[in-house]
Amino acid sequence: MSLKIAIQGIESSFHDMAVKKLFPNKEVELIMCNSFEKVTQKINSFDADYGVLAIENTIAGSILPNYNLIDANNLEILDEVFLNIQMYIMSLESETIHDIMEIHSHPVALLQCNNYLRKFPPHFKIIEGADTASVAKKIKENNLKGVAAIAGKQVAEKFGLKILDSKIQNNSENQTRFVLIGKPVKLPSENVDKATLKFKLDHRVGSLSNVLQLFSTFDISLTKIQSLPIIGEPWQYAFFVDVLFKDYKLFQEVTQVLEKAVKELKIVGVYKHNLENAPSQLINKLVHEK
Repeated sequence: MSLKIAIQGIESSFHDMAVKKLFPNKEVELIMCNSFEKVTQKINSFDADYGVLAIENTIAGSILPNYNLIDANNLEILDEVFLNIQMYIMSLESETIHDIMEIHSHPVALLQCNNYLRKFPPHFKIIEGADTASVAKKIKENNLKGVAAIAGKQVAEKFGLKILDSKIQNNSENQTRFVLIGKPVKLPSENVDKATLKFKLDHRVGSLSNVLQLFSTFDISLTKIQSLPIIGEPWQYAFFVDVLFKDYKLFQEVTQVLEKAVKELKIVGVYKHNLENAPSQLINKLVHEK
């Protein structure tokens, strides 16, 4: 039986590539969505088993709305994967770079290439699209002249487009972190060493520093901290943090202490740190459950 995974975008998009990294040997049916919100809706309606969302990029930073989507839909981060993102500008075979008057791509992709795009004249149009692959497909299907897309090399190969310029992102070490999300799944404790937590603080002086000190005291490494406005509570913020730990039982004890130190605590996910881009552990769990 194939695994149904919802992504924002279409085949050959970066989200599709992330799915292939996570499940290289598993039959997967892509549930293609035109927004990140619809990805979470497909999981909640049981039309998809899991979803894959881009969560942060080394140039563009965190994709803040996706944190809120995971949280608001009571989904959890179950795994992660990292892709090196190389951006290419592409068009119909008949075009040259001098023929191009418009460039289309996903807003985050455009942000990753803003240094390159500044070279074009003021009347040049930069247009945000649904995702990198969809705009490239549209150029091919509608025979759009004078229009180019920014996407990965695999997209040009998929739709038969001509690459006009290569590796146009601001930084050659451009990586995007994608997370696998779904309904809560308990992984074996010996196979997890990373967690994403959300907490709210009261207004006492030093409340944030006390939380950070707690992690340090128990040898839990804070790898990321991100504040997000709380909807409906002006000038109030929640904090999302990623932490690495060596001992799961100790991590559980720390979260119990943390729960008493903050106004509200939520575990958004406990999973395996995956810088090596190993296949998802969920495959082993699914096989075991069968």
